[in-house]
Amino acid sequence: MLHHHELAAAVRAALLAAQSDGTLPLFDLPDVTVERPRETSHGDYATAVALQLARPARMAPLKIATAIADHLPSIDYLDGVSVAPPGFINFRLSPAWLQQLPERILAAPQGFGGNGLGDGKKAQVECVSANPTGPITLGRTRGGVIGDTVHRVLESAGYAVTLEYYYNDAGRQITLLGESVKVRYLQLLGQPAELAEEHYQGEYIVELARELIAERGDALRDVPADTFAVYARDRISRQQKETLARIGIVFDVYFREESLYETGKVWETLEILQSRGYVYEQDGAQWFRSTAFGDDKDRVVVKAGGEPTYRLPDMAYHWDKAQRGFDLVVDIFGPDHHATAPQVLMGVRALGYSSDFVYTLLHQIVTLVRSGKPVKMSTRRGQYVTLDELVDEVGADPIRYFMISRSATSPIDFDLDLAVEHSDKNPVYYIQNAHVRCAGIFRKWAEAGLPDDDDAGADLSLLTHERELAFLRKALELGDIIESVATLYEPHRLAFYAYDLAALFHPTYEECRVLHSDVPEPLRRARLRFYRAAQAMFARVLNLMGMSAPEVM
Repeated sequence: MLHHHELAAAVRAALLAAQSDGTLPLFDLPDVTVERPRETSHGDYATAVALQLARPARMAPLKIATAIADHLPSIDYLDGVSVAPPGFINFRLSPAWLQQLPERILAAPQGFGGNGLGDGKKAQVECVSANPTGPITLGRTRGGVIGDTVHRVLESAGYAVTLEYYYNDAGRQITLLGESVKVRYLQLLGQPAELAEEHYQGEYIVELARELIAERGDALRDVPADTFAVYARDRISRQQKETLARIGIVFDVYFREESLYETGKVWETLEILQSRGYVYEQDGAQWFRSTAFGDDKDRVVVKAGGEPTYRLPDMAYHWDKAQRGFDLVVDIFGPDHHATAPQVLMGVRALGYSSDFVYTLLHQIVTLVRSGKPVKMSTRRGQYVTLDELVDEVGADPIRYFMISRSATSPIDFDLDLAVEHSDKNPVYYIQNAHVRCAGIFRKWAEAGLPDDDDAGADLSLLTHERELAFLRKALELGDIIESVATLYEPHRLAFYAYDLAALFHPTYEECRVLHSDVPEPLRRARLRFYRAAQAMFARVLNLMGMSAPEVM
């Protein structure tokens, strides 16, 4: 259990004890919240519960806080509990306990900060879910990085997580894809053919046509566009997977939209909605009675010609999610889903399921900036930026960091100049360089021919420098960050934390020397242990963000 939860439970126990012996009157206990105060001089944790209780207890908050403090059970990691006007209770960690934190970090470096929040629970994170009709674009990339980071954090919180891509391999867009490639194929063969306005225009369509000519020559001149659609769909899908893998995103499941038709689930969904009175016919179309769930108007789910709109297979897909028994589903979409996502969840409720297990996160756009001005990186692939182009220019790690560097609800200006700068101005460099500096200490130690495990058993009570203790306090916060990201689905908190951790580390590195000849041997060994734990911390945090932990830069 995280310390703020343990302290909240201890405060509640103290309240009950104070009520039991008559120090406090009887009243219903509220939820107790223990948080980290903004001012570290106030302590490491604090609660304002006494202020909440002034009215029901008919007592001054300061008197209530004193009663709580007097009845608190002994807690081994606390150095002291104090009461401050007008009724705050402040908790301070024991330096002796804090000094032993490096050992706890090194005992389970890849699990440090994890918790049992999701133990025994299944979660699914759906993200990217781009149609297999073109390369992965910048907008889809942001959703992918957010989703993969949430997936990594949920796993650290104990969930069994499925990272899933909803693969739209059915419908009008695939038909248009096949037609587009066939037109370009015929044009390359010198035959008359023209793209319609609705066809895909990007240069990648021409490249697919060239590939087909290289493989099959002119043998496909008279085959239907469906053949071209299957080839293009599979080729683009393969490329999308390869592209996403370049930034460390590998999906557990690719759920095919077409499978919902193959199994009859789309039409079964429609029949159930009809039987429950939520679908009716009007003007030859089938309408979903979404107004029953607060929508401003009903929505078409099957057009007059019998073709489903996107809402029906999306409802069937989320019905499938419900049936797979996920305790939590996190859907990550772009801003264009702000209206449609709620309608799909209305369909889930109409099918007889609660939609409370689904959390929909809508992220905002990304704008590329160079020299302070918006830019377009691609002219040869159409009017969008591809992930491959961005990786080629700046690398995977800056993409991972910058895509979560702001709240998902805020637009991002992706500064291309900053992303490749090797200085402390670049947060990616700043954070990774902390890991590099730690690695450098142990590299120099090894070059000197000294034992690799010389820090084992070091006297950590010698870690008394205020910067060492401040870093350890911040390291302890990782559990809080994992919990907040796993419950609020806000991975920017992890990016902020990583930067703050680095900001505490770098001055510590400068002031708390370890290899200098003036450092006494016992302190040297203690600091080696400290920096080994610091290196593990940065490796852990970088991994949670899907970034590499380099040893040299």
